[in-house]
Amino acid sequence: DDTGRIIRNDKRGYISESSTKILNRLNIPHDNWLKLTTEFGKLFHGPVGTLQELTDYCEHLEKRRRHFAKCCQHFNSN
Repeated sequence: DDTGRIIRNDKRGYISESSTKILNRLNIPHDNWLKLTTEFGKLFHGPVGTLQELTDYCEHLEKRRRHFAKCCQHFNSN
């Protein structure tokens, strides 16, 4: 609900303290959360996850390169 109120122009809102605590526990910076929720399809065109998850995924598919690793690493960091 908090995210929707920030994204929509016809609503007034903010990320509440309880939602901020959740984002902190998940180690997701506020700005990254808003960018991810509004531009996910533009930012990622392939698998998404931690670097270890991408490595495991690529090994499973017998691929040599971890495509999109830089994007995932950027949005997973503070």
